[in-house]
Amino acid sequence: MRTGYFYSLVFALLTSASIAAIAAPAVKPEPANAPSVLDISPKTQSGKVDLNQADAPTLQRELSGIGEAKAKAIVAYRESNGPFSSVDELLEVKGIGKAILDKNREKLQVN
Repeated sequence: MRTGYFYSLVFALLTSASIAAIAAPAVKPEPANAPSVLDISPKTQSGKVDLNQADAPTLQRELSGIGEAKAKAIVAYRESNGPFSSVDELLEVKGIGKAILDKNREKLQVN
């Protein structure tokens, strides 16, 4: 009787272990000699986007309500008028209104 109970416990343990091994996602090992990719963007340590250094893809990715066209318009404005002197100057860019500026004000900075 005791051996039957023991075998039942061993069977349950092995069954649950095999199910857990099958259900676990496969992890691909990363090669040791693979170069690591660094994300170098014009964000500072504070997590803010610098209007005078950010490129169009960074502006599009980091700011809400800014698509490809508006990001390119910001870069074009900066190239034609010089660097931004304040975050509020972003209102001069065509397509950027007060609502978009207010949504993103805490994400922006000007150096």
